[in-house]
Amino acid sequence: MLKRAIAFIIFEVLFVSITMPVLMFYGPFTRVRDTFVATAMTTFTHQYLATLFLPKKVIDKIMSESKIESGRTDKNLIHVNGGKDRRIELYNVYGKHFEGKVILIHDPTRVEVGTSSKFPYEGETTSVIAKHYNALAAINAGGFGDSSMKGIGGAPQGFVIHRGKLLYTEIKNPDEKVDLIGFTNDGKLMVGKYRYKEVLNMGIKEAVSFGPALVINGQAMIKKGDGGWGIAPRTAIGQRKDGTVIFLVIDGRTLKSIGATLKDVQDIMLKYGAYNAANLDGGSSTTMYFKGKVINHPSDALGERAVPTIFFVR
Repeated sequence: MLKRAIAFIIFEVLFVSITMPVLMFYGPFTRVRDTFVATAMTTFTHQYLATLFLPKKVIDKIMSESKIESGRTDKNLIHVNGGKDRRIELYNVYGKHFEGKVILIHDPTRVEVGTSSKFPYEGETTSVIAKHYNALAAINAGGFGDSSMKGIGGAPQGFVIHRGKLLYTEIKNPDEKVDLIGFTNDGKLMVGKYRYKEVLNMGIKEAVSFGPALVINGQAMIKKGDGGWGIAPRTAIGQRKDGTVIFLVIDGRTLKSIGATLKDVQDIMLKYGAYNAANLDGGSSTTMYFKGKVINHPSDALGERAVPTIFFVR
């Protein structure tokens, strides 16, 4: 009897292992398939979950169907009340399949980019970097290369600017179009596609290079589909027309909070009044720090992941 039970369990496991991928990738539920593929393909270490079952041309088609429009911030439309309102507010965020947190910083001139003490060779956790700067609030910022796959933070992608100084760049062509997420000297958040030489000559005080931009000049950039990046933990930054800065994190990869699409993030930013907003590095990097502790639930089993940069406010 015991042998028959064990044999049945083994059969069930094998049956599910064989039939589930078939249903996922070749069944009638194309939306589920497309979301799974986008999630896998935007997570470097899990791309094999899609490429193992689908040919490249099918994956390319799926990834191209959710278009994100591009543009750039018009800084003349932002009216900053810097120094007049020192409030910082914290709110919980809830969606159908996720939970997260929002911090509102009413004085945008307080927002800075912080870097690991081992920058640009190795990262540190968001909380460690935040404490180094005596930050009141912080979120992880730009992406990074981590070829060793050891989760050490690695060198940042694109470029990093702090207090008007270019701390790091991997951009060699001044005419190359880059994704900018940066604040001007008077606290205006600039997001979108810019030529690299423009970035260096437009009075940017604090910046990283990441994206995509989700809201530009009050307009949503995702008008069709969910953004094409699947479902994952997310970090984003935005700014209202009056200058108020929005820090957002969405937890993911748990039963309580699966994660969010880029469209979900865009919708939350619009709900909180964002006039400009952009996606930051998500996944295992997603972390929010407030008043001395991490207040979200990073998805990595080991806790916070090492990152090269953060956005913070003292």
